[in-house]
Amino acid sequence: MTDPPKDPIVCSYLLEIPHVSASDNRSDEQRLKKSLFVTSGLKEIGIPLSLCRELPGLLRRSDYRIRAVVVNVDHRWELVEIDDRYENPSCYSVAVDLGSTVIAFYLVDLSEGRVVDTVSVENPQIAHGEDILTRIQFASTEDGLHLLQGLVIECFNQAIERICKKHSVCVKDVYAISVSGNTTMSHLFLGLDPSALCKEPYVPVVNTPDMISAAELGISIHPRGYVYVIPNMGSYVGGDILGGILVSGMHQTDDISLYVDVGTNAEVVLGNSEWMVACAGAAGPALEGGVLKSGKRAQKGAIEHVDINRKTLELSYRTIENGAPDGICGSGVIRLLAEMFLAGLVDSSGVLVAKKDPLRMIDTRHGKGYIIVPGEQAAHGKDILITEADIKNLMRSKGAMFTILRIVTQSVGITFKEVEHFFVAGTFGSYIEPEKAITIGMLPDIPIDKYKRLGNASGKGAVEVLLSNRARRELSKIRDKITYLEMNVNANFMSQFTSSLFLPHTDLSLFPSVAKKRE
Repeated sequence: MTDPPKDPIVCSYLLEIPHVSASDNRSDEQRLKKSLFVTSGLKEIGIPLSLCRELPGLLRRSDYRIRAVVVNVDHRWELVEIDDRYENPSCYSVAVDLGSTVIAFYLVDLSEGRVVDTVSVENPQIAHGEDILTRIQFASTEDGLHLLQGLVIECFNQAIERICKKHSVCVKDVYAISVSGNTTMSHLFLGLDPSALCKEPYVPVVNTPDMISAAELGISIHPRGYVYVIPNMGSYVGGDILGGILVSGMHQTDDISLYVDVGTNAEVVLGNSEWMVACAGAAGPALEGGVLKSGKRAQKGAIEHVDINRKTLELSYRTIENGAPDGICGSGVIRLLAEMFLAGLVDSSGVLVAKKDPLRMIDTRHGKGYIIVPGEQAAHGKDILITEADIKNLMRSKGAMFTILRIVTQSVGITFKEVEHFFVAGTFGSYIEPEKAITIGMLPDIPIDKYKRLGNASGKGAVEVLLSNRARRELSKIRDKITYLEMNVNANFMSQFTSSLFLPHTDLSLFPSVAKKRE
């Protein structure tokens, strides 16, 4: 199978423009456009006045041999650079996954169609709110919105400079940026008031922004570079989800697929090439660092893997990068609870069974606790443990996740058995083990081979729209295909949510594989 033709958002061409003569006195602008058409096939290319002013001197200094760089701006081509670097056709762009906790930057060589490198940094807005709602509230204070936008713009400039310098790329050779984030993060990035996003009727300022001048936003790439923000679907389904759908390919198949991105919220999309429904709800807070007593983000030293021998109750664990243990991350705590449940250390209501392993069970001011790592073995000298309060929080999160999934399938009259592909994206999409998530009742009990990890699908989507103008057009089609379900006003949610606050569920017929493991 041959590779599809290259169709990047930015193209660089080497041009040999015919010299002026008595028989050819066309304008410099006409000569340039004709040469671009002959070389690239591109028509109707816009040329800004600033470049028209540079053109006469450049053509004559370079003996009519120049490099021209064009950007596809809202599906029309615009000239953004002309120079005499005839030997250098390369050009770059940066894709950004604008997460509320971590921002990932991808340096993309558009001439070669590849990702050169990736760097990730903590979102500096965390200083003014760990969660989205707190940041929305801070944005409503005097200069709050301006401050939050400034922090993320400065972060962009520093990260882009860092990744470019590492690979000897001039930041002025970066001509386009794509940004994929949830609706609130996109608003804060653009300096748009997000206050209406968190209250009925949940109205964004804009869902599909036009491409924006990087200079207008204060982003230090090429002065005539552009920023493309992946469109939002609504207040709680943002560009990160549309980008993920694009990467999954679920919009191109007749098979019914479920797409889930789990963070502080869970965003869910169900559908195929003909139709899609989407919804979102709070389902991940207990999986975020800092919410559990010993919880932390997925960083070096975080426990990511736990095994408990069901006969001896011996516990073993593995940390990220083999660092000294100093907490447990979201994927680790899912596996821990699943292992504890199967070993009989916690009952179906989330209560610790103290007599089962009295050496690891202790009393805390948060109720009973189960020691994962004794203090003398931990990096900070304190017990790493999970308390009954932690377990209750986790059960609320997993219950909300399963309830959202169940309601969205019921809304179109299908069962989980009819789902052919189940895509799990986001941070948890990289590390979550579907089998363990099924065990605690977080994900539906369907064959494991139907689950597919996408990792950072938001970042991958941001890369794809830089490499393919077709992909950007496809996003518009995806967006038009989606019907949004508002969970905040769904009367059925609470009744089903209550039934899910058990391990794995009050209705064990929904989880036959778990019931079999418990026999």
